[in-house]
This record gives sequence, C-alpha cells and structure tokens, in this order.
Amino acid sequence: MRNGEGMKQMVIREAEQRDIKPMAQLDIICFHEPWSEEAFRSEIMENDRAFYIVAEIDDKLVGYAGLWAIVDEGHITNVAVAPECRRMGIGRAIISVLLEVAEQNGLNSFTLEVRESNLPAQALYQEFNFKPAGIRKGYYLDNGENAIIMWRKNE
Repeated sequence: MRNGEGMKQMVIREAEQRDIKPMAQLDIICFHEPWSEEAFRSEIMENDRAFYIVAEIDDKLVGYAGLWAIVDEGHITNVAVAPECRRMGIGRAIISVLLEVAEQNGLNSFTLEVRESNLPAQALYQEFNFKPAGIRKGYYLDNGENAIIMWRKNE
C-alpha cells in the first residue's frame, strides 16, 4: 500500500512475542479451528524451524503468515487476513514477503493445504505458481472438508 492522501501505511515485519495475543485473536475470527495463544507462543518463541511475519496498518495487526522450514522445503502453516481488510492486497503482500525471505534462506519448494471450498485462497496461491497436487480427505476436523495440497517448486 502506498502512503498517500487517505491511504494507510502497511508494515510487514517478522512476528515477535508482542504479536502472540493479536495473532491468536485474529485466528479466532478467521478460522473454524483457531490456534491457541500457547500454540503461537511455541511457534514464535521456541520452534527454530518456524518463521512468521505479520502485517500491520496503523499499528494494528491485520494479517499474518507462517511457515516451517524442513531441509530445503517450506510448509506454509497459516495465512490470515482480518475480514475487514480483505481484498486490499494484504494476503498477496505477506505471501510475497514470506516466500522472498524463505528463498533467501535456501528454501526452494513450498507446500500448503487449503480448504476445497476456499476458492479465493486457491486463486491467490496460484498467482504465486502453487499448483494443486493432491487431496487430503477429511482434513478439516470441524466439518470433514477435504484439503487441496498445493506445491510450488522453484526450478
């Protein structure tokens, strides 16, 4: 986002301890099976393989994304954007930064799971050259929905 008349400044940065509670609160709003504050604390403070970034507008956390680095692959764990901030380019921006940082750190392929019904997310991931590669039947515990496994491989 540009900083101009009527435009708000978006900042994307690495997640820190102070982001744990707002990330957990955003998860409750965004997901049927939200992660707990303790799960985020473990990811951000203890998991050496995890990397999370957050997006802020006017010092308010409006999105985040994370991945686990496993050898040279990145498994994208979550991407969340506050409902009132969707369709503003935040998801695209945080995925772009997440992939860029991961690639600079030697990761060259990425995977994620996305709900079969979440067509907007699938379209966004396809913009970053993620391709459907399989289905995890009944992956989501809240309703038994299938997950589409998507991969992006840098050649």
